[in-house]
Amino acid sequence: MGVFAALFGAANAFSPVAVFGALVPKDGGVVVTRNIAYGPLPRHSLDVYRPSGDQVGRPVIYFSYGGGWESGEKSDYAFVGRAFAARGYVTVIADYRVVPDVVYPNFVADNALAVSWLRENVASFGGNRDNLFLMGHSAGAYNVVMMALDGEFGVANAPISGVVGLSGPYDFFPFDVPASQNAFGNFEQPEQTQPINHLQGDAPPMLLLHGDSDDTVRVRNSVALAQGLTEAGASAELKVYEGANHADTLSMPLRWRYPVFDDILTFLATHDSGNG
Repeated sequence: MGVFAALFGAANAFSPVAVFGALVPKDGGVVVTRNIAYGPLPRHSLDVYRPSGDQVGRPVIYFSYGGGWESGEKSDYAFVGRAFAARGYVTVIADYRVVPDVVYPNFVADNALAVSWLRENVASFGGNRDNLFLMGHSAGAYNVVMMALDGEFGVANAPISGVVGLSGPYDFFPFDVPASQNAFGNFEQPEQTQPINHLQGDAPPMLLLHGDSDDTVRVRNSVALAQGLTEAGASAELKVYEGANHADTLSMPLRWRYPVFDDILTFLATHDSGNG
């Protein structure tokens, strides 16, 4: 079991991600603005992490966390926001409604609403709305990939510089576990909930990262999506980490274990439209 996975299992009464965030080193030089409303409901709240200083036109990351579409708190992922803000990215992390309060497509629609808020307001935090990267882990990776591929959510109708999916489920129908059954089981067109069925040649560039020892979301999900996007004419890069489990791809602060953070930063720099 990896260090990050061990921390995931270290707490019962407390959020294991929060425990992890409390223990890892903190990236400095970051200004945080918390609990901004992006919609009318209690879960419609986001945090903005930005580099200190007054530089404008910085690239922007929207990060969606996982939790099986059943749980999650933006505050637990501060280590993600700080890691990227310290490297020059204005980073937004939003809460969104989860099962059982909502089912598909509402949790994706909430993320889309947060991105809409971002595009309208991120300039006031020094960000460039037209240089936007979407990033997510696990269920959050599903959320951002669906927003990038399915135009029904409205996100793909404006510029997206790139998408980073960490250990994401993209091809999991028929639904055979409680998390997917509860979140998607009653949708009338279940095949349309699958990113693998929304492939298109003009999709934004994607970086798909997965561990080959992931027993939560099988690596075949990322393999299939990368292959499908490539065959459709889109740009898709796949990196599979030997021995890494489901949580290891989120271990940005544990940078000596796997080169996840460096690989993401390379992808971001390559597709940064502000550098062109």
